[in-house]
Amino acid sequence: MEVTDANLQLLAGYLQQTLSADPNVRRPAEKLLESTELQQNYPVLLLNLIDKSQMDMTTRIAGAIAFKNYVKRNWAAHEDTDGPDRIHESDRNTIKSLIVTLMLHSPVALQKQLSDAVSIIGKHDFPKKWPQMIDEMVQRFASGDFNVINGVLQTAHSLFKRYRYEFKSQALWEEIKFVLDRMAQPLTDLLQATMQLTKVHENNMEALKVIYGSLVLVNKVFFSLNSQDLPEFFEDNMNTWMGAFIQQLAVNVPALSRDDDDDPGVLEFLRSQVCENICLYAKKYDEEFKPFMEQFVTAVWELLVKTSLNTKNDSLVSNALQFITVVAERKNYQGIFENPEILARICEKVVIPNLDIRPSDEELFEDSPEEYIRRDIEGSDVDTRRRAACDLVKSLSLNYEQKIFGIFSQYLEILLAKYKENPAANWRSKDTAIYLVTSWASRGGTKKHGITQTSELVPLPEFCATQIIPELERPNVNELPVLKAAAIKYIMVFRSILGPQVLANCLPQLIRHLPAESIVVHSYAACSVEKILAMRDAANGIVFGPQVLAPHVNSLISGLFATLAIPGASENEFVMRAIMRSFFVLQGASMPFMGVALPRLTEILTQVAKNPSRPHFNHYLFETLALSIKIVCQADASAVSSFEEALFPVFQGILQQDIVEFMPYVFQMLSVLLEVREGSGSIPEPYWALFPCLLSPALWDRTGNVTPLIRLICAFVKQGAAQIQAMGKLNGILGIFQKMIASKANDHEGFYLLQNLLSYYPAPEIQSSMRQIFGLLFQRLSLSKTPKYISGIIVFFCFYVIKADGSQLAKLIDEIQPNMFGMLLERIFITDLKNVVKEVDRKMVAVGVTKLLTETPEMMLPQYAQFWPRLLHALIDMFEHPLEALKGIEGEIVGGVAEDPDAGYQVAFAQLTHAQPKQQDHLAEISDARQFLANALSKYSQKRPGELSNLLGPLEQEYRQILQKYCDQAGVRIV
Repeated sequence: MEVTDANLQLLAGYLQQTLSADPNVRRPAEKLLESTELQQNYPVLLLNLIDKSQMDMTTRIAGAIAFKNYVKRNWAAHEDTDGPDRIHESDRNTIKSLIVTLMLHSPVALQKQLSDAVSIIGKHDFPKKWPQMIDEMVQRFASGDFNVINGVLQTAHSLFKRYRYEFKSQALWEEIKFVLDRMAQPLTDLLQATMQLTKVHENNMEALKVIYGSLVLVNKVFFSLNSQDLPEFFEDNMNTWMGAFIQQLAVNVPALSRDDDDDPGVLEFLRSQVCENICLYAKKYDEEFKPFMEQFVTAVWELLVKTSLNTKNDSLVSNALQFITVVAERKNYQGIFENPEILARICEKVVIPNLDIRPSDEELFEDSPEEYIRRDIEGSDVDTRRRAACDLVKSLSLNYEQKIFGIFSQYLEILLAKYKENPAANWRSKDTAIYLVTSWASRGGTKKHGITQTSELVPLPEFCATQIIPELERPNVNELPVLKAAAIKYIMVFRSILGPQVLANCLPQLIRHLPAESIVVHSYAACSVEKILAMRDAANGIVFGPQVLAPHVNSLISGLFATLAIPGASENEFVMRAIMRSFFVLQGASMPFMGVALPRLTEILTQVAKNPSRPHFNHYLFETLALSIKIVCQADASAVSSFEEALFPVFQGILQQDIVEFMPYVFQMLSVLLEVREGSGSIPEPYWALFPCLLSPALWDRTGNVTPLIRLICAFVKQGAAQIQAMGKLNGILGIFQKMIASKANDHEGFYLLQNLLSYYPAPEIQSSMRQIFGLLFQRLSLSKTPKYISGIIVFFCFYVIKADGSQLAKLIDEIQPNMFGMLLERIFITDLKNVVKEVDRKMVAVGVTKLLTETPEMMLPQYAQFWPRLLHALIDMFEHPLEALKGIEGEIVGGVAEDPDAGYQVAFAQLTHAQPKQQDHLAEISDARQFLANALSKYSQKRPGELSNLLGPLEQEYRQILQKYCDQAGVRIV
């Protein structure tokens, strides 16, 4: 693809079409660009288009977004698969030579996208493959053009912010040192020069806006560079930086304050970042920061007292409160907070004002309920004033419990008395009181169980009985909705403390609030019901089982489905999750409701498939459908045809319209339906009509499809191998195997597919391909072996020994290269046997190796006999190697997905908990692999007397004793 005006115009036309609201125009354009992107010069053409100032700005922005996504998809794709590089080397070099300059002279709208692209490239190439990037950026500090400087700082921020959360490693230290050596001094010089410019341009508001914007970015980069450890340079220059921070906290330029009460201006951003920076130092570098602590406590306190309650200050106040909280936790500064007068002032001036609900919060509650829930719900990670004030209360009540108890008790009495005077007018006081008690009593907890540790001084069940339940018992569920939401949240948060009896009394009230008009109220009610139903007792039994639910089950199920009909609640994730949880708890007791529920769920699926916009809702919708299939088909397996009849048209529509978000779910659901059919006859025709499409390469390029598609293909192989053979589709399946085995991320899927082919596919045809398959396995082993791949290949070869035999394995391997079987034993089996992690795989390996030792004549050949005792040694090592010691590396060794019912939606692939594949044990008849070894050795010794004692000769005494123990346990002896 040449860089010509004609091609630029053509590209611009397609980019315009990708912005169309009409999917018939948009999708073909997206597909065409996707199919073109691997051609040489495509990214260079995009950069040229972005640089054309005469081009329409909308098209240039679309081009910048397309370029960023192109880089995200392709820059490091080859590193995973060991396949060919998807970007031509000349294009890589051209991109790196052009992009920084292009980014820096582009308008702001383009600069953001290009900056992100630089960060993605930098993440993979910097510093080793792109060392000049940092010098190129730092040189621009001297330009004096703050639009350019801000572009550099924005890119540096995007590039370095991963230092905030990455795990410590030698490579990371080296990279940070490389950056510090080149950037720490210029950044400090830029800070000082920019601080000076704030005085020079104090009357030029436009200039000040840009200059203070630069300081915000300087502070962000400072935070990233200091996140891992305190660099020596910054420690030596603390006076400079801390002096600047003090000035920035105190600076006041009224003209830069926005009239808008909601959106923060540059000064709010600046002070907020300064508070974040000093909070980092107070937390991590307490000793070095000590000389500056007192003046910062004073400065932040003064800032908090004079800062208004406007929404635009939320981030600033939140970060400032976090700083005060960190200081309150430090024993060195307890003197500041020991004084009851200071504690009272903190409570009066800081805590209560920031716990109070503000008009802007009420507005959010009414107009943007989802955003309100996102900020407020248990487990949220959003920093808000209320959350920061609650954290401060927790810290103070933990460290100064006796002193704070009296102060908070007085405020609580005042707030509740005010509410009692006039509940309709003063409900906000009670809302504050509930928040105060929640934060004051909480000592610790988890997302799964809510608060589990509380202050003994706060009587939570009593407060619940006198202040919370009366609010929920009010006849009108739509009265005082903010207070109702706070009361429901109290029950949800303290569910583990209140006890089953209190919760059982609350349950009907929570169900009664499901039809409430307020989205927050019915969402909190649904969320609370779900979390209560998920509770388990000490024996891991469900606390609120079908018997407890029986009196409420009608109102619960009808109430949840009725809530989905309320305007604005049709895709409420909390309600759908509560439906899923209710069905799970009820199991068979939910059958009477399935007749109404299933058509409704299918109808919902049809609607959301038109425009998937709520990933969590969609996930729980599919979970509920999968669970329904499980429950109904356990009672009557023939009911699967009714599910197929209802769901197949929807699934076909999703696949035909290429609705990417839903495809992994559809493949999982099809697998569930097929697996239910197992053993009940042949696979119906609609599945076979779909089968050839499943082998389409385009489907396998999307990472989210891989795991569910492999499972679905395996279900076809297991139940319809003869028909696949008749269709001549084995080569297509082996092509998928080849793609999987070449990928570090998906090689375990390749092994899983191969195991299924060996187990269920007609043996003669699959055996004729085995030499080619083994060749691919060894090719990957020589090119890029990983611990996970080595584990996978050991398990597979042992599986092959069990399914075929050891002689065939040795023969096939030696046909590829003479004596290669010995190399496999020595370099892979003997060294890495003990690193196999999964219990079922370890049994497979034990049985396979036992068969190699006792049933494979090739092991007695002169070139291989030397490995016999060493292989037995390695097997005993695996038996005696505690599995717990390997748990830490299981994530690296074992592929697949986490079996976590609370994991919810994940971007690439979300495993449905209620559609989990069954764990298959091909050796279910063998309960103890050690006894299997002992029995096999005993039989071998009887068949060939005297030979075994020679083979066992080199075995160490300790290992002979272990072997004798296995024989004793099995009740056999070696002749």
